[in-house]
Amino acid sequence: MIAFDHIAVAGETLAAATDHVEAALGVPLQAGGKHAVFHTHNRLLGLEDGLYLEAIAVNPQAPTPDRPRWFDLDRFKGAPRLTNWICRCDDLDATLAQLPEGFGKPVDLQRGDLRWRMAVPANGVLPFDNCAPALIQWVGDAHPAPRLIQQGCGIETLTIRHPEAASLAKLLGPILTDTRIAFEDGAVQLRAEFTTPTGPATLC
Repeated sequence: MIAFDHIAVAGETLAAATDHVEAALGVPLQAGGKHAVFHTHNRLLGLEDGLYLEAIAVNPQAPTPDRPRWFDLDRFKGAPRLTNWICRCDDLDATLAQLPEGFGKPVDLQRGDLRWRMAVPANGVLPFDNCAPALIQWVGDAHPAPRLIQQGCGIETLTIRHPEAASLAKLLGPILTDTRIAFEDGAVQLRAEFTTPTGPATLC
């Protein structure tokens, strides 16, 4: 089984991604950090129910990685937007064995005392035009969410829109049960509906 873990909002710069989230939700993001291997950096927002949000972008001060970056960030262009959702599992290898090719191979990663394994496709592009979830396995007990200040924001619904949304829903059905996740036929888009201190908000 897999469980909803967090969402990622990408930008051409980290400042742009951060501004996009803060304007939509009306709360400030917290400091994140820098990622080795893929040479990106992020800022974070704690959400209700043990979830969190990361604003992420290529780190311009880091070297070019020797492989495509995760979340298809090498090809990212345009306005900041919600680009990815991430699900955690207890056994990444076993979970990948239940899924078709394309979800990626495990990569060992670390930031400070946070350690995790993430399945990253060789070309950086997840199935269903990046609408399939990225898969993560946290190593040990450390997780970002409990460390983040709660500011009254929570995800009510995450809608995955894709021309083949029904196929993606069927693929994930045996391993994901979460009433907050909805699949909808249409042009590619991720859209999250939030509760915030000032009322409902939408991030896409």
